[in-house]
Amino acid sequence: MYDPLRKKLKIALITVFSCLSGLGIASGIGWTTAPRNALVTSSEAQIPNQAIQPALDLSDAFVNVAETVTPAVVRIEARKQRASRGNQNVNPFSNPFLRREGNPQPQPDQVAGGSGFIVSDDGYILTNNHVVTDATSLTVFLQDRRSFTATLVGQDPFTDVAVIKIEAENLTKLHFGNSDKLRVGEWIVAIGNPGFGGTSSPLDYTVTVGIVSAMGRPLQLLQRELAQDEETAINRGFAIEDFIQTDAVINPGNSGGPMVNLKGQVVGINSAIASRTGFYQGYGFAIPIDLARRVMEDLVDYGAVRRAWLGVAMRPIDALSAETYGLPSISGVELTLITENGPAEDYGLQIYDVITEVDAVPIGRVGQLQQNIAMKRPGDAISVRVYRNERPMDVKIVLGQAPLQAKPEIAEASGSVREERMDDKLGLAIEDMTPESATAFGYEDVSGALITRVAVNGPAARRGVSPGWKVVEINRKPISDSEEAYGALKDLGNGDIVTLQLAAPSDTRQIIHIRIP
Repeated sequence: MYDPLRKKLKIALITVFSCLSGLGIASGIGWTTAPRNALVTSSEAQIPNQAIQPALDLSDAFVNVAETVTPAVVRIEARKQRASRGNQNVNPFSNPFLRREGNPQPQPDQVAGGSGFIVSDDGYILTNNHVVTDATSLTVFLQDRRSFTATLVGQDPFTDVAVIKIEAENLTKLHFGNSDKLRVGEWIVAIGNPGFGGTSSPLDYTVTVGIVSAMGRPLQLLQRELAQDEETAINRGFAIEDFIQTDAVINPGNSGGPMVNLKGQVVGINSAIASRTGFYQGYGFAIPIDLARRVMEDLVDYGAVRRAWLGVAMRPIDALSAETYGLPSISGVELTLITENGPAEDYGLQIYDVITEVDAVPIGRVGQLQQNIAMKRPGDAISVRVYRNERPMDVKIVLGQAPLQAKPEIAEASGSVREERMDDKLGLAIEDMTPESATAFGYEDVSGALITRVAVNGPAARRGVSPGWKVVEINRKPISDSEEAYGALKDLGNGDIVTLQLAAPSDTRQIIHIRIP
């Protein structure tokens, strides 16, 4: 029997069910939400902090390191003079004075540079030698937009370390760590300031992060660089290459910047990249800060490095060598040449000896022994463990001073004791004039006592004394050679005043009074 009421009720229920289903579907596909430009997103973390806390802590550590270290990182602008060229590319009608054949044309300075970092309250800055070499002027830019003209304190091409100085106040300095304690896999932060031109640049203050990939990498970069310079080629064997390798990005403008550990301590100086293009391809290298600090101390004190010298040539030990020499492990360095009259010969080392320890520190590679000796000073005594005829023996050796032929002003080993005595009093070194030093400083007469080095900030330097002056009198007593100079100063004590009469190559005289501290 047909019931109209029941049919109407059925239709109403179907209608309500359809509406509810439609609303559900519309809600699911977003038709009932607010317009896109009216979205209010949630800031609630999708992953709880406790699940990623170690990563958050590491991120915070990187941030803290960057904020602490960056104010001490500087940009160095080095201006280098270009060679003048003839007028072959100049329109002779543009200037009648340029028509003469071969008239040299001045060239704009080449502007280059890199990074550095402040290491003292009074403005000393560590950087790479290649950043400042051949520069006619140096300008340092700080994070607070101040800029200063810098002076070159000293440079060492054999380690690629240089020191410059600015006169400024309110400086942020960095503290040194210990590169010898670095471990492969340890996190490090590399910071550079590669921008150029003016007080700011889009690339100012670049911070990159990585790990220590390896220690003791011998790249031969410095030896190749030294070989290209006629003055240093003969001494390229003194280059010390024992780099820290990292996967942190280090590009050319970052050279000279600090590599720091997570405590913010400097453990290296960013120095080189291994790349076929000149840009980062996965490998970066840094100079160990232990070595750089030792070099810096000499550059500040003497203006040059007083490099300790053993007097050997060597090669690393491999498995076959270790078997041949009966070594307990595959480590050490084999001596292939003993320099005549060098310290090694004087104390009995021989070809075919294998050095395995220095002062109880194991020696595993050539660069490690080089750096170990470089950390010493001329006159230091070391204990060397040598394997000879399959048996170990210990030899005491007093190190000499490296005979760097390209730098005649550096005292030979025999003068090292005198130099230390002089530095304690006046902060200068006096040597007999030689044909080489006479030529270097412009003297025709090869005789007399010559000031060859003045300690930075020493008593003599503070009174305006510089290398190259001949000592004519000390306390009005005529001086004819270095022995008489040392004799005149021998009995002087603290608080005494020394009067120096000095002569220049042109025979210009000056009188300097210096109080011994």
